[in-house]
Amino acid sequence: MSFSAGCLAAPLALLLFANPAQSASSTKAPAIKAPAKAPAKAPAKAAPAGGAASATHGPTTSSPTTTSHGPTTTTPHGPTTTPRVSTTTPRTPQTPLRKTPGPSGPVARDHRVSQTRNGSVDRRSDGRIATVHDSRRGMDVHHGLDGNRRVMVERGDHSRIYAERGGHGYVQRPYSFHGHEYARRSYYYNGRYYNNYYGRYYYHGLYLNPYYPAFYFGPAYYGWAYNPWVAPVPYAWGWGGAPWFGFYGSYFTPYPVYPSAAFWLTDYIVANSLQAAYQANAQAQANAQAAAMQGATPLSPETKQLIADEVRNQIAIENTEAKAPNGEPDPASSSIQRLLTDGHSHVFVAGADLDVVDAAGNECALSEGDAIQLSPGQTAPDATAANLTVLAGKGGKECPRGDTVSVQLADLQEMQNHMRETIDQGMQELQQKQGQGGLPAAPVSAQAAPVPSAMAAAAPPPPPQSEVAAQINQQSQEADAAEKEAAGGPAAPAAPADSASFAAPAAPAATVNIGIGQSIDDVTAALGPPVTTVNLGAKKIYVYKNMKVIFLNGKVSDVQ
Repeated sequence: MSFSAGCLAAPLALLLFANPAQSASSTKAPAIKAPAKAPAKAPAKAAPAGGAASATHGPTTSSPTTTSHGPTTTTPHGPTTTPRVSTTTPRTPQTPLRKTPGPSGPVARDHRVSQTRNGSVDRRSDGRIATVHDSRRGMDVHHGLDGNRRVMVERGDHSRIYAERGGHGYVQRPYSFHGHEYARRSYYYNGRYYNNYYGRYYYHGLYLNPYYPAFYFGPAYYGWAYNPWVAPVPYAWGWGGAPWFGFYGSYFTPYPVYPSAAFWLTDYIVANSLQAAYQANAQAQANAQAAAMQGATPLSPETKQLIADEVRNQIAIENTEAKAPNGEPDPASSSIQRLLTDGHSHVFVAGADLDVVDAAGNECALSEGDAIQLSPGQTAPDATAANLTVLAGKGGKECPRGDTVSVQLADLQEMQNHMRETIDQGMQELQQKQGQGGLPAAPVSAQAAPVPSAMAAAAPPPPPQSEVAAQINQQSQEADAAEKEAAGGPAAPAAPADSASFAAPAAPAATVNIGIGQSIDDVTAALGPPVTTVNLGAKKIYVYKNMKVIFLNGKVSDVQ
């Protein structure tokens, strides 16, 4: 089966400019047409009083990685059509979200599920444990086909911890904005600490967490990123000597030239995903992956074109979202609800390793950087999963090209989150690099600094990095105890499932001195990554929990 640009129907939204080849000196923002209207549909039903059951890998709990981002969309089909859930709503069973610990959808045909005194155990045909569900701890532990272990814990207040081997993961805390529930995830990956922001909405009997940016660009910049550039340009990424690039050389080939930002962002998304996959494989000591790559089905030019089309769709959605009143997003317009109901095909790039089950009942893996396609009209109104077709994979235990796999809607939402998060990160980098390294200069009107979103600004201060790392490590230890008990070992004390706190408070932070003339590296070494970065050209503002550090030409000029 071949795929071409013509396989994808018209974009979700069109940004049409009076003069696409706008010069860099132009300051007038071109007119933007609203996104195409999605088919009319009945509003999503309200959550049942007793909660809606969700289907994942048997046990239930609720569920990067990039820079922080946040909210509201003006939709062509009117105001929000999906009921919001306030922070006072009783807890309902949750489906694991991004980087879910268990397989997505039905249990594979050769798995055996048995009950334990605390929950259940899912074993593969060789007897090894695939998933442990511990209802006493509110925990799911999954051993993926890639050799990694993933732990997910969710409390009754919708706070959540996700942990991988090596101390990586995130801590999610809910908060309220305009009477609706949102969440901030504090991520800790490969020594990097950052925060992203998410909504929460009810769809098909599930509560999903769509990503919303922490800041929005101006309409002129979205238009410059959406439309073709005056002429295609080459760009040197500097990946030539990178180990990950050599490792995935048979799978991924960057474009020789870029006719628009969408193609540049396509390579940016794929490259970031493959870098993360390479690091994860190295940490899990997946040495067999090198041999498996011989069976890879590379990202074809047709598949990359489909990804570029989807990038433009997501840019159009965010441009519309940026205009929403009161800074509150509409999930019906910005989430997978729209992608499942607009009558078009959509392509996703896996942002996390995920075990799924194919149409024959076999378990296979999707890994970061794989491409899968959603076809229109094949999701029933009450479905909690969707069938997608694999367009490109890396061989071995991964799902082969052309395979049809069942992906839980919660996992599909996280795939869209990954794309939006990485697009935002790439657009921020592209705005900083425009006019350099062969990239065309953006119009003056497109160079304005992004504006923080009201939704993200309403979040409480994020926890310190040390506290997040400690909570992730604590849950990894709890998972060790849960697995030991599931295997028949002695019981170990467990934290209450509805505990209001995941871990003891972090130790007091050491005194840090920030002075005039220090470099950006000096400040980030002392304070860590900022919560938000505002780039004003020569002037940059790093926003931390209790202060703002202002740089001029790379040096501290003021601290507020």
